[in-house]
Amino acid sequence: MKLEVYNINGESLGREVDLPDNVFGLELNEKHDHVVYLAVKKYLAAQRQGTHKSKGRAEIKGSTRKIKRQKGTGTARAGSIKNPLFRGGGRVFGPEPRDYSIKLNKKVKQLARKSALSSKAQEGAIIVVEDFTFDAPKTKAYLSLLSSLKNGENSLTDTKSLLVLDTPDAVAAPVKPKLPSKTRGAKKKAAFAEAMKTYSEDLKSYNEAYQTYLSSLEAQMDKVEKSYDNIVLSSRNVQKAVVADAKTLNTYQILNANCLVVSESAVSRLADMLS
Repeated sequence: MKLEVYNINGESLGREVDLPDNVFGLELNEKHDHVVYLAVKKYLAAQRQGTHKSKGRAEIKGSTRKIKRQKGTGTARAGSIKNPLFRGGGRVFGPEPRDYSIKLNKKVKQLARKSALSSKAQEGAIIVVEDFTFDAPKTKAYLSLLSSLKNGENSLTDTKSLLVLDTPDAVAAPVKPKLPSKTRGAKKKAAFAEAMKTYSEDLKSYNEAYQTYLSSLEAQMDKVEKSYDNIVLSSRNVQKAVVADAKTLNTYQILNANCLVVSESAVSRLADMLS
């Protein structure tokens, strides 16, 4: 499947991007519906805190004295004021803290995302935009983007939209070399001395690499801020707009949006992740 690429002003750039069929062009059936159901169920279950709690009769603060005699009262026997039958007593089989999370296999989650993306592609609810950045967070700039893009005849300001971006990969920190362990014996001492010489050279290289890493962090953070953070902050005050990273995109986010706006780099990222 091929789609036109637009800029943030809603103008066609005269080129097309190819959406791979193994990610955006699945032939959907009941199996795919069930997989999507499981993925959405897993996501919604993970949103539950599970911190609900009520006190049983063993946890209620109160006297353990027998409150009335066993016989002769004309009523049922009772031994404790903490009895669940009495007001202020403990609760029988009340809720306890628990974990609601559900485990799904990696391939099942992958298939669910591909099924959701294929469904949106079949509906014609995917718009591809060129990669763009915001120099500062501005809600007005994001609203302008939504009003410029159209799903059918309507602009995206009136519908639920999901903007999928590809954040730059983090810069990998260099690995510090390990100090060789001391050993006994003449031959081992010589080997240890040689290992220490190698270690000192590796440590020198590591220190140089670490300084380079630190100097590149600032540029990396600036890049992430312009390409993702500023856009997220710009959209945060728009009720029906959501921004997501392609690396953490889930099935629920895809299905909950009426239209997907995907950047060119995010298309490539999704194709690499899900192929």
